[in-house]
Amino acid sequence: METVDAMTVNRAEAPGQLRVVRVLGNGKRWFDPVEKERLIDACLEPGVSVAGLALAHGINANQLRKWVKLRQDREATETAAVMPSCAPSAFVPVVEAAPMARLPAPSARPPAARVRVTASLPNGVRLELDDADAQVLAAMIEALGRCHVPAR
Repeated sequence: METVDAMTVNRAEAPGQLRVVRVLGNGKRWFDPVEKERLIDACLEPGVSVAGLALAHGINANQLRKWVKLRQDREATETAAVMPSCAPSAFVPVVEAAPMARLPAPSARPPAARVRVTASLPNGVRLELDDADAQVLAAMIEALGRCHVPAR
């Protein structure tokens, strides 16, 4: 592989572009590692366009994205290596609780006061309701209120 002098390459570059330190015979460029790291740092800032930075520095946007991904992967690996292997779990263990005492079923509750109702209708019909609870009584009164019984 053949290399080209970095000084010759840099004179042809426009200002603001990433400095090339070596070019191989196949055209592959090697960039200044310090400037490359600064550019990657700039890409990691919130709201920055990676494609815009790549364009401004004369680099392919996909190449710059690859560098950013490699940096993030490297940092993730280093972070994982620093964390102890016996780190506490982020999950909370599930523990079965003892059954709670339940409220008595509605039929087991103390009985409501019972009522005896007698109604004489204008047509001579007599209605007796014995030992009814409040719900039955309310339903009966509502039904009777809707009836229009003619007088005899």
